[in-house]
Amino acid sequence: MPTPPISTLRGLWVDAFGPGLKTRAQVAQVVEEAAALGVNTLFVQAIRRGDCLCLHSSLPPVTDADFEKNFDPLTIVTRLAHARGMRVIAWVSVTGAVNAKVPNKNPLHVARLHGPNAGAASWLSRRPDGSWQEGLDGWLDPAIPAAADFMVEGVVSLVRNYPVDGIQLDRIRYPDGGGWGYDPKTLARYRAETGTRGTPAPSDPRWQDWKREQVTALVRRVALEVKALRPTAWVSAATITYGPPPAPGDLAAFHKTRTYADVLQDWPTWMRDGLLDLNVLMNYKRDAVGDQGSWLDGWNAFAASVRGNAEVAGGTALYLNSPAVTASQATRTVASGLGWVGYSYRTPTLDVYGTRQTTGEGLSAIRTVLKAPGGALATPMSWTGQPRNMHGLLGRVVGTATPGGRTVEALRDGQVIARTVTDGGGHYGFLNLAPGPVEVRVSGQRWAEPVPEVGVIRYPDLLVRDVAPVPAASGKP
Repeated sequence: MPTPPISTLRGLWVDAFGPGLKTRAQVAQVVEEAAALGVNTLFVQAIRRGDCLCLHSSLPPVTDADFEKNFDPLTIVTRLAHARGMRVIAWVSVTGAVNAKVPNKNPLHVARLHGPNAGAASWLSRRPDGSWQEGLDGWLDPAIPAAADFMVEGVVSLVRNYPVDGIQLDRIRYPDGGGWGYDPKTLARYRAETGTRGTPAPSDPRWQDWKREQVTALVRRVALEVKALRPTAWVSAATITYGPPPAPGDLAAFHKTRTYADVLQDWPTWMRDGLLDLNVLMNYKRDAVGDQGSWLDGWNAFAASVRGNAEVAGGTALYLNSPAVTASQATRTVASGLGWVGYSYRTPTLDVYGTRQTTGEGLSAIRTVLKAPGGALATPMSWTGQPRNMHGLLGRVVGTATPGGRTVEALRDGQVIARTVTDGGGHYGFLNLAPGPVEVRVSGQRWAEPVPEVGVIRYPDLLVRDVAPVPAASGKP
């Protein structure tokens, strides 16, 4: 019998940087054209730069003169897409904070309260010289606990207030270049948790490892909080695939890639630890340029080899390629058993991106090749499965000035079955434990509570005192 595919997802990204989500008419047109194309999922941008294309989240709405007044894109797109049998994943730019050219005008926006001019209250990631712009953008630093709280709540509020089928984490990393994370608060945390002195060089391996763990901790916390609210919600990430790929299963080679060493994204661990239900590779390659065609296939193969329980889809760059190349990339991706997602609805061909063709003309061109016999969308494909990661536990340590960086062990029958570390706010958790009794131990404290069959159980706060040892938490030793 043929091997079942890793994923039957067939999707399309819909971004918020041009027409598509700004009026009711545009949203209706997006859904109709997606249905005609034959995709089963829309990845709809919901959080752009600390603001939301919605009216009911913890974030202020986007401020854009082109947006229809009192319009909630996320409400309308979920209603229309669900009526056509499509899933909707809320796509969020997690660390996006500000664009210097088009800032959000709301006085309560994060860039106004915690942006470049907020002094000690700034949450932006910075270079060693204190600069914060990467191009025109400013990024939130995952290592600043208050910033992490803000980012987590923004994502969770979408799941709380909208019937989305899941969330997708984008810009869940540090900016390109490696030399980021030098806000004084981040450096103070690093020194306190590691016992080091001075200011680490960007290439310092211990510094890189520590920052990489801050990104992973942010993914972990989002995943746990989303699953605690709605276990059936899909937790996804749009992940980086810079440069030549590692061979299948070669994690040592992955650790030498820019993905791991530069932007500090460790997505194989996210899949292994159950933090992702779905990994969508941003496999943006041009087949006619050097070895990029083989790179696309190689990254697909590597991701499939280290996926754990996660589904994997290959995301390809419609805007960088002709329809013929897009068709080839999509066909190769689904033939390898992966799902497929195209970027993007607004720029579906290289000619549209270069303003030589309208969006409608581009969509028509890719529809012709993708739905041709043998094409990736030739046969209607449903994506109706449930996430594999639907149970776990989360908790927090409190009472200490240094709650982060503490080793947390999960035990069953007296044996350690998993380990993690607390984030800067003392949060910890696991999503890869089988249901049943589990004991957690951290900094001399312990608590036992069974992991449910479905859902994430929240352990009580564990009080940690560093001055003198304390007995185990009472109640359920």
